[in-house]
Amino acid sequence: MTDHEPEQPPVIPGSDAAAARMEANLEADDATQELLDDIHANAAAQAGVTGVTAFGEVGPPFDRRAPFLVGFMGAMGVAFAFALAWAVVVAGQVLVLLGLAFFIALGLDPAVVWLYRRGLPRWAAVAVVLAASLALFVGFFALAIPVVSTQASKLAEEIPHYLHTLSNRHSDLGKLNAKYHFVSGLQSLLHNSGSVNALGIGEALLGFVSSILLVAVVSIYVLADLPRVRRGIYLLAPKSRRARMVLLTDEILDRVGGYVLGNLLTSFVFGLGASLWALAFEIPYALLLGLLVGLLALVPIVGSTLGGIIVALVALTVSPTVAVATAAFYLAYSLVIEYVLTPRVMARTVSVPGLVTVLATILGGALLGIVGALVAIPVAAAVHLLHEEITTPRLEES
Repeated sequence: MTDHEPEQPPVIPGSDAAAARMEANLEADDATQELLDDIHANAAAQAGVTGVTAFGEVGPPFDRRAPFLVGFMGAMGVAFAFALAWAVVVAGQVLVLLGLAFFIALGLDPAVVWLYRRGLPRWAAVAVVLAASLALFVGFFALAIPVVSTQASKLAEEIPHYLHTLSNRHSDLGKLNAKYHFVSGLQSLLHNSGSVNALGIGEALLGFVSSILLVAVVSIYVLADLPRVRRGIYLLAPKSRRARMVLLTDEILDRVGGYVLGNLLTSFVFGLGASLWALAFEIPYALLLGLLVGLLALVPIVGSTLGGIIVALVALTVSPTVAVATAAFYLAYSLVIEYVLTPRVMARTVSVPGLVTVLATILGGALLGIVGALVAIPVAAAVHLLHEEITTPRLEES
């Protein structure tokens, strides 16, 4: 080989066979693609694809009596039930917050609908209602915080006096302490909770703030998108039964909104009564007690009872006689509201008979505690409506 001769490429054994195989594979790929195109064209023709039905007409349903389908659906149902139960247990606290946000949104929706029917766009009505709610919230705390701060400072200043009175065996509070050992019980409670440090308090406060933000954000989103939420619920029913589904769903959601408004009304009455009683008998921290009782009364039965206990304990600082009178008054007042006023309010706002309201609240609280007491009346309203409109007509026809 000279310097002017070009370098020859190396000879690869079997290169002709490899090129032949590559060409054969390309031809096979082309044939496969043509076959897929033919299959797609035949499927489009058989499905009846048109400009309106891009994917053809819906085919007939599967045979639901087929043994394989029956067994498979049964197994899937059991698996889904277990998965759902596990998810509810794990995410129970979050589900409670989401349910609270949904209740708040349904409670505000009647105001949004009222504004919408008077000419405002939906988004503008939502903005107005949210702005009004925020203004009431800020105004409420702007008025309450100075009162709470003043009375809390006064309480802090008077704690040494109360402790001295409790240690004096000749005073009324001292005699009660000698008999029931309030101070030793409080010291034991503080000793047992000594492991609570600043980090634990910070975590609890952060969790509380996070819960409030979650409820507020979800409430806003649900309120703004409530028409789509309703439409999604409508589409869960077959088309043949969708008309009644629409009417029943609207009525149930309206009753939930009515329950929220009715609960706010009865809670306001609780707080007002507690404040007026405290002012009449010169029980300290009257406005603070009214605010606390009103907030606790949002939780049916349990909240009002706890509020009464707190008011009676504060009344002990005046005299045992006033404390006993306060406990008796609050017991009678709670019974009147819980078993007279609340059933009447719920009968108007939720359209549930008074007896059903009382029984549902008691059973819900016994089964699920606070959560059960909160959702008992809306659930009872839904069950009562479905019983009247679905179960009763079918029983009459059978």
